[in-house]
Formats: sequence, C-alpha cells, structure tokens
Amino acid sequence: MTPFMGYFITIFLLACFAMLCLLYFRFKSGMSGSSELLTRIDALEKSFERQERFLRDELARGREELQAGVRLSREEMSGGMTVLGDSLLKRMSDIAGLQKNQLELFASQLKELTASNESRLDKLREGVDARLRLIQEDNAKKLEQMRATVDEKLHDTLEKRLGESFKLVSERLELVQRGLGEMQSLAIGVGDLKKVLTNVKTRGTFGEVQLASLLEQILSPGQYDSNVETRSGSGQRVEFALKLPGRDGTQDGLVWLPLDAKFPQEDYLRLVEAQELGDIIAAAEASRLLDRAVREMARNIRDKYLDPPHTTDFGVMFLPTEGLYAEVLRLPGLFDVLQREFKVMVAGPTTLAALLNSLQMGFRTLAIEKRSAEVWNLLGAVRTEFSKFGAVLDKTRKKLLEAGNHIDQAATRTRVIERKLRDVQELPHEAADNLLELAAPDPDDEAESDHDS
Repeated sequence: MTPFMGYFITIFLLACFAMLCLLYFRFKSGMSGSSELLTRIDALEKSFERQERFLRDELARGREELQAGVRLSREEMSGGMTVLGDSLLKRMSDIAGLQKNQLELFASQLKELTASNESRLDKLREGVDARLRLIQEDNAKKLEQMRATVDEKLHDTLEKRLGESFKLVSERLELVQRGLGEMQSLAIGVGDLKKVLTNVKTRGTFGEVQLASLLEQILSPGQYDSNVETRSGSGQRVEFALKLPGRDGTQDGLVWLPLDAKFPQEDYLRLVEAQELGDIIAAAEASRLLDRAVREMARNIRDKYLDPPHTTDFGVMFLPTEGLYAEVLRLPGLFDVLQREFKVMVAGPTTLAALLNSLQMGFRTLAIEKRSAEVWNLLGAVRTEFSKFGAVLDKTRKKLLEAGNHIDQAATRTRVIERKLRDVQELPHEAADNLLELAAPDPDDEAESDHDS
C-alpha cells in the first residue's frame, strides 16, 4: 500500500465519523430546529458529495499512477531479463567456443601423437625386420661355413691320418725286412712299451689321460663331466660323459653321452708281433682274440652305462692309439656289429677329436637358436603392447565422441534458449552487468583467453 492510498483512506474514515456524529446530534435535538438541521444536513450532504467526488478522482489518479508504476516495473524487469538472457547466451557461446577450440587442439595433438607413434612403430618394425634378416643371413652363412669346415676337416683328417698310419706300418714292415738291426731296435722298443704298460691300471690310466686331454682341449668344462653314474642306482660310473641338451633345448632335461677309454694291449701286441714275424696263422688267431676282447668291452659299455632316455642310445669307446683303431676297423664286420648290436661307436684320437668338434659346433648352433627364440619373444611382447595401444586409442576415440556429443547437446540447448529469449529486449552491457552484479573481466584474463583461442 502506497502513502497516497493511506491518505485517502484516512479522509474517508474521518468523513464517516462526522456523519455518525451528525446523526447522533440529530437524535438528541429531536424535532426542534428541524429546518436548521435539514439545512445543515443538506450542506453536509453536499460537502460529502464533494468529498466523495474528490475521493473518486483521487482514487482514479492513484489507480492510474499505480498502473503506470506497475507498467514501468514490468518494463524494467523485462529489460533486466533481456540483458540477463543475452549475457547468459554470450557466456555460454564463449564457453562453447572455448571448449570447441580446446577439443580441436586436443584432437590435433592426438592426431599428431598417433602419427608419431605409428611412424616410430614403423621404424621399429623396419629396424627389427632388418636386424632379423641380418641375423638369419649371418646364421645361415656361419652354419654353412661350419658345416663345410667340419666336413672338410673330418674328411681331410681321416684321410690324412689313415694314410699316415698305413704308410707308417708299411715303412716299418719294409724296415723290418731290410735290416735285422732296425727290427731288433723295434722289438726292444716294443718290449719296453710292454714293460711300461704291463698292468691293467696303468693301461687304463694311459687311455683316461689321453681322453681327458682331448676333452679339455676341445670342450668347455661345463659341457662334460667325469665319473658319472649314468644308470641310476647301478653304482657303475663311466670315466667321462658329455652333457647334451634335452628336447626342449634346456639344461633341465640333459642327456648323457658316455665316453669310455679301452686298451686291449695283450691282444693288440700279439697281433703286431705275428704280423711282424709274418705268421699268418698266429695273426689270424690274434685278430680273433682282439675281436672278442673288443666285443666284450662294448658289451660292458652297453650294459653298465647306457640307460635311455637319461643317456643317449649309444656310447663311445675310445681307443688311445691310431694303430689299435686301424686294426679294429680292419677286422671284418666288427665296426657294424658294435654299432648295431652293442650300440657302441669306436673312435680313435683323430676321430674323437672330429666328433667333439662337431658337437661343439652343435652347441654353438643351439645357443644361436636360443637367441633367435628370445628375439621372437621380444617381437611377441612388442605386438602385445601394440594391441594394447590400439585399445587405448579406441577408448580415446570413444571419449572424444562423447565430448563431441555433449558439445552438440549444449549447442542445441543454447539455440533453444536463444529462441526463447528472441522477443526479450536487450540491455546495454554496463546495465546488464550492474543488474546481474557481474564483475568486470580482468584484462590479463582476456589476453590469456585470446592467446588460448
């Protein structure tokens, strides 16, 4: 209620009070002075009529002023709403533009990062492929060289040593036939050798020492062992055994290759003496006894030391002299019988050296294959990480799509608000800021926002 309305209500109440007082005096006075009273009443009625007209006029003016004030308030409120809507619209547009710029910047950075990662992965793949090709080519060349070297050395060595052995025997036989003195010297030397190698322990020690020397010269200490019990629980120990890797290429399931030195001296010397004397019958008998002794030694190796799959299915009998090895090879069918029935391979010093060199090449080839397997495992790990990177890129793409959808929704809502506020009158920026109590933007913030955009 305005002060103007209160004023008119007070006047109206005073008029009502005056009328009540007049009626009261009228009843008090009775009929006396009725003409004068009527005159006064008429005057009062006229006065009340004037006051009533005055009040009506004042009320009409007050109603018009009130309507004008309400209209003015409505217009001010409408202007304020327009300014508020425009300010909100501008702020939302600025925010949407800033978010869009940031998302575009992030998308470009992500695209550059993806391209950089793809380039690096391509370079890494090319480098790995190139190195693998080099490794494979190098391995193939080395294996071919090793194979050629081993074959050449084995063939040349066998041919040379066998030729030298037969040549030496022929020369000695010729020397025996030419001169008795030289034959006596040879007989004395053989006698001395017989005296030195009289007992079995000394002969065995001679073969073991020569076998140990060959193993030390060709193999590393971790590739063989001495005094090994190849048959579990038998209590029989072979002089030497080579460590061969199992089927999986590891040392966990290693397989033993037994090596045993044998030297049937009596039978061999008997055969040499018979050949030197030219006694064919004694030489045949000595050959038969040597054949039987070698077979018995091979049977002992098979029964005592072979235990597949803990060992290989064959063993190696080492003969410490090339002459003895040549005589064993000369015996008809003995070499095949030893390999087929007794699973034993006979080897002299030269043959065993070639065999050990071949095994050494095999150990190196196995090591190269292990390194190749490690390279393939590394490539598998790289492939696994690359698949994980692809999954991360898919998640990032989904997040970007979700952010884009949110921006589209915000833009849609902004357009709806714009349509709703299209008919609202816009206020100046200063009036809108004062009405909404918005702080003036900081120049540094504006410069920073411009720089970011």
